[in-house]
Amino acid sequence: MLQFITTNALTRPAPIDGWLSPYTGWTRAHWEAVADHLLDAVLPHAVPGFAQVRLPGRPSGAGLSSDGLEGYARTFLLAAFRIAGAGGDVPAALIERYADGLTHGTDPGHRYAWPSLADCSQQLVEAASIALALHETRPWLFDRLDPRVQERVVDWLAGVTGKRTWQSNWVLFPVVVQQFLVNVGGPHDTAEIDGGLERIEQWYVGDGWYTDGAGQCFDYYAGWAMHLYPLMWARMSGDRERADRYRQRLRAFLAQYQHMFARDGAPVHQGRSLCYRFASVAPLWLGELMDVSALPPGRTRRIASGVLRHFVERGVPDERGLLDLGWYERFLPCTQPYSGPASPYWASKAFLGLLLPADHPSWTVREAAAPIDDGDQVVAMPGPGWLLHATRHDGIVRVVNHGSDRARHLAANGLEDPHYTRLGYASHAAPETGEEARARAVDGHLAVVAPDGTVSRRRRIEPIAAYDRFAASAYEDELPGGPVRVETASVVRGPWELRVHRVTAPPGCGVREGGYALAAARPPAADLGSGWARVSRPDGLASVVVALHGSGEAAIARAVDASAYGACSATPYLTASDHPGGSAVYVSLVALTGDRVVPGALREAVVVAVDGDRVGVHFPDGERIEVMLGARPAYARYPVVGASVHWSTA
Repeated sequence: MLQFITTNALTRPAPIDGWLSPYTGWTRAHWEAVADHLLDAVLPHAVPGFAQVRLPGRPSGAGLSSDGLEGYARTFLLAAFRIAGAGGDVPAALIERYADGLTHGTDPGHRYAWPSLADCSQQLVEAASIALALHETRPWLFDRLDPRVQERVVDWLAGVTGKRTWQSNWVLFPVVVQQFLVNVGGPHDTAEIDGGLERIEQWYVGDGWYTDGAGQCFDYYAGWAMHLYPLMWARMSGDRERADRYRQRLRAFLAQYQHMFARDGAPVHQGRSLCYRFASVAPLWLGELMDVSALPPGRTRRIASGVLRHFVERGVPDERGLLDLGWYERFLPCTQPYSGPASPYWASKAFLGLLLPADHPSWTVREAAAPIDDGDQVVAMPGPGWLLHATRHDGIVRVVNHGSDRARHLAANGLEDPHYTRLGYASHAAPETGEEARARAVDGHLAVVAPDGTVSRRRRIEPIAAYDRFAASAYEDELPGGPVRVETASVVRGPWELRVHRVTAPPGCGVREGGYALAAARPPAADLGSGWARVSRPDGLASVVVALHGSGEAAIARAVDASAYGACSATPYLTASDHPGGSAVYVSLVALTGDRVVPGALREAVVVAVDGDRVGVHFPDGERIEVMLGARPAYARYPVVGASVHWSTA
């Protein structure tokens, strides 16, 4: 247990409270200390007048002034939660610096004036953060501004009217800006508020899940944007009818989402904008703020504090007190081109819980166990097409992906996005995103390999099912020799994923299947056997693939600077040569585990029978699994104790 926060320059004492917080030791004081440290650390990078915060790092394509505005707006959001949560009882300098920024940023004659709002501009994103921050701090900030400054702030924000946005979570930014204008008597367009809120209805897929725009774009934006902005708008507007709808959806979402975090606080590493890191806990706090959480008392703080502490203990923020572009440390391949040096400060959303008063049960009730603290978990998520399995003994969470591809954002014949299209994601491993590794596409992928070396790409996923311990999907591609179709079914057991593939391809092609990419500061150790491969680290974490039917050879693919989890990564994979043409079935076991694993023994103990498109699997404990792919996919599970489980398209 930490005795106080010691993140490099972060040394403010914050004693561990083992009674109130038996799982993390962290309390509200820790959150406030981290918030204060983040806010203090950006001061040297503020321009005179504090209208912009120009942080060091790779610039975005939006330009220096936009990046500087982003630095102001996103840290202002953090400051707002700190100010409002303390009832204004914070050092006066904190309020004054952001008031100065409003004064100078909205002054067209000032050297560091904010860029005007324009169609699809980054300024629209930052205007939403400023509007939310102004709403939450209004008694201490906006209402005390000089009337001329208030007028300029309103005029700058009113530039949002009529501006075109990207058709994604961006449609919600004008909604909150316009609502703030409504509240302060500024010019606004109510139809644009309604239009943005109506637009997201087309992207709601059920069980609390939204896709971020049309298509299948499921990631953390569902929580830190698609739920957050509508509910914060409802908080601003007082609209009870819509608020009730959004609250019910958030409650359903949190019932599944709470499982996305490992026992040590690591979030599952999937999707874009991962440099926002602990912003992933924002919807958990939002549930408490809106009094709709599906979590028992004390669990929200246990999970959220676990996530923040996880990053703090791993050097986030860095030795300068800054949030860099990366995960634990700077790693640009896991970022997007639109991310600039201040982009990571959307992590401010993690501190939404500070809006809750210090005597709120979320802060005063004893920490309650997260699901993974109590036992293994399996959660089918039909909305995004995910199958989550978590194991208590090693604390790892894994998400089997049969639904999210973000294909509409990518070229039809280009590379797929490894943050979305891999078969597996986890809390303790990341997809390889280095340029060469991305082109090679070994980890988390079943590829058909043409004789000339061209590999099939899982660009567009066709979801089939997510039910019980089973999920399935298909993808199609075109190789030089002809079309390819790969249907995949996953069945999870503890840390293991049973994969059944039905591969339709031209004759003479090869088939290659990769497991999880394991990364560390030094090259992971490798072990190979007949039909299996394993890579492992000294801490006991291992990635394993075992061939049960169809595949014959096993190998290891290594890469450098390809993973956000370490400079050296390695992926175990299986191969089969000479596909017969038509359809053929391949069966394997894949695992990422911190437990002992003996691949050879497992290969001998699991019995597989393949009859055309039907696959039967007998496990050593007596449980049986049946999977059917092809024209009529079906799944059946026959446990040793209890009723059998069945699913089919019939």
